[in-house]
Amino acid sequence: MKTIHHITRRQVWEEALRSGNYQADSLLTEGFIHCSTPVQVLRTAERFFKNQTGLIILYIDIDKVESEVRYEPADNELFPHIYGALNLDAVYKTIDFEARDNYFVR
Repeated sequence: MKTIHHITRRQVWEEALRSGNYQADSLLTEGFIHCSTPVQVLRTAERFFKNQTGLIILYIDIDKVESEVRYEPADNELFPHIYGALNLDAVYKTIDFEARDNYFVR
């Protein structure tokens, strides 16, 4: 199984579970859902989610994602982007992810 990660607010994920549909804000504004590889996820958190609370990481089985997944360049790396809604059954695990004194703990 090949895993990619997506960081979101717990409240947003819980609403997706109730509605049966997950669409990050970036899907509307940029046309895709930002994700990270396992190696990139902590750097992504430090850069974009510093000092935020109520976060979770979605563990996504890339083979189950129904929308197109593209690896595209950003910051001299290739990041996975999901071009469409994320089907909930592609998410096989979630973990709480909180900032503590300028670093993240799982």
